Amino acid sequence: MSVPVIAIDGPSGSGKGTISRRVSQALGWHLLDSGALYRLTGLAGHQAGLAADDEAGHAHAARAMDVAFGATPAGDDRVLLAGADVTQAIRTAQAGERASRVASFPAVRAALLERQRRFAQPPGLVADGRDMGSVVFPGAALKVFLTATPAERARRRFRQLQAAGADVTIGAVEAEIAQRDARDTNRAASPLVTAAGAIVIDSTTMTPDAVVAAVLGLARERRLAP
Repeated sequence: MSVPVIAIDGPSGSGKGTISRRVSQALGWHLLDSGALYRLTGLAGHQAGLAADDEAGHAHAARAMDVAFGATPAGDDRVLLAGADVTQAIRTAQAGERASRVASFPAVRAALLERQRRFAQPPGLVADGRDMGSVVFPGAALKVFLTATPAERARRRFRQLQAAGADVTIGAVEAEIAQRDARDTNRAASPLVTAAGAIVIDSTTMTPDAVVAAVLGLARERRLAP
């Protein structure tokens, strides 16, 4: 690829969002949070009153939605949908569930494919998702599949939701993780797989610092980082 891409894929709760953000910051590269696009599609469909199984309607929403990614003065992420700040709205458990549903629609994935590829801008891109290395950027210079045990992923997701003020139980989060894993790995369109040539990193017992160091080490091996 003319613009170097690091693709970081993995299941829900594997930590790929945090790691991708920190790797992109360390390299000074752009970041693609593909999950945010699916969450935004689900939210846009919900706001439009679409039925959960309306594939054509959600595909239209994916193509037409007015999205902007930015940062607050403090450096935190900021996501706008049609000019409204939806940063917190797309991080709820309900938004995650809607995103998982719409991501199973082939028409939605097709609608978002080119939109995602346009994020590849100099000097480079770190792309976070479930099919970044297998479908969206198959020619990525580095592919990482980040995983952890289901129990550990549920604990991480539970802590994240608690910090956001959500009223959830660990049992409900474990059930959500299991459902999303089943849906993501068994869907017909772009299922969650370990892309050809991807390096698998099991982060179950690793700190975020250690995972970031491992990814940057792989980037240096491929001469993508100093």
